Amino acid sequence: MTPEAFFTLAERLSAGLTGDEVLFCNLGGEVSDFVRLNHNRMRQAGNVRAAGLTLTLIDGARQAEAAFDLSGDPETDLALGRTLIGRLRERLAVLPDDPYLQYATEPSTGMAHQEPRALPPAEEAVATLIEAAEGLDLVGIWASGLIRTGLASSLGHRHWHERASFNLDWSLYLSGDKALKSSYSGFDWNPDVVHERLRTMRAGLEILRRPARRLDPGRYRAYLAPPAVEELMGMLAWGGFDLRDHRTQQTPLLKLVRGECAFDPRITLREDHARGLMPGFTPEGFILPPSVTLIDAGAFGDCLVDARSGREYGEPVNAASGSPESLSLEPGDLPESEVLARLDTGLWIGHLWYCNWSDPNEARVTGMTRFGTFWVEDGEIQCPIDVMRFDDSLYALLGTRLEALTRERELRLSPETYEGRSSASVLLPGVLVSGIALTL
Repeated sequence: MTPEAFFTLAERLSAGLTGDEVLFCNLGGEVSDFVRLNHNRMRQAGNVRAAGLTLTLIDGARQAEAAFDLSGDPETDLALGRTLIGRLRERLAVLPDDPYLQYATEPSTGMAHQEPRALPPAEEAVATLIEAAEGLDLVGIWASGLIRTGLASSLGHRHWHERASFNLDWSLYLSGDKALKSSYSGFDWNPDVVHERLRTMRAGLEILRRPARRLDPGRYRAYLAPPAVEELMGMLAWGGFDLRDHRTQQTPLLKLVRGECAFDPRITLREDHARGLMPGFTPEGFILPPSVTLIDAGAFGDCLVDARSGREYGEPVNAASGSPESLSLEPGDLPESEVLARLDTGLWIGHLWYCNWSDPNEARVTGMTRFGTFWVEDGEIQCPIDVMRFDDSLYALLGTRLEALTRERELRLSPETYEGRSSASVLLPGVLVSGIALTL
């Protein structure tokens, strides 16, 4: 659906409102190519063209919501929308007031439309991957195309956000529980990146063939690559920045807020609305700031405030939800090319798995290393290690034991496709720590 068609539909639906009713129309859609691979061969390919419309009808302090899939035929969509509005009106008559209802009463407009710049056809990108992985047991998925978000209201809001991206997520399987995982995502496709990562992974598979080293429980020097750091950021996002969690004292960062603990001064974490795939407006019509500083030089910065929390606690809205969706961790000064030399002896951790809070009051996280973790001696990777569980505090990993952050950062787009391709992303460096606690 085009912006013009969406805005016209919203205007025609708004024309049927009565009294003081207010209507918000939120569109979500995509035009995506998907390809699944197994044994380094294309097994399933398809194209999705989808758009859905969520209608929120407001009357005074009451609201009701319904959604439907758009057919693409203007008259059919108009008829279905009018029918749903009639049902919402009936529902509003029996609903109680919503004490936390809040929406932007001042109309605003904005268009963020970006044509695909360097996205190849799906078959071309997948052919590049298959060629680079010739002779390897590869399983993966390719997703690419446009993600669209629209907002229109009877008050005059008119917003449209559209951006193209790609996401290639794959694993190389060796045998038993031995495998390596990688991904490549972004906005500008470069086949050289795929070839380089596959060359690195081929070397990794050869190391993976060596007998695994069994480590005793204890604390080990470690380098955490950006995918592993992403898991730790996911834990911080779990209640770490939501205003409601802070006001109800449920945040795992309570000691940070109180000044009892701190991260390293090199840790600055932002919700970077201007960088990611997410639109710069909320479903309720609020305009988002370009960024929100969540952790500022090791100290707590600002909470994320969505419309409902903003109404409940009297704070200005700065996010669409209480969970970050475009996290950005500031880089350091360690070149990636010098990581192994600086690590010297310890662990190179590519990914972390099954992370959960073991003690949220201490920001303590537990999880598994699984595959893609190697033992390093004298700056050279020696062998894989057996699967180990770690249990450590983020106040240590990102605080007292933090040695360096890499100068380079990796943009990682979420590969999730439930109810549509995700727009979440992170931009992260690697992290070198003087110790991570392995428990068993």
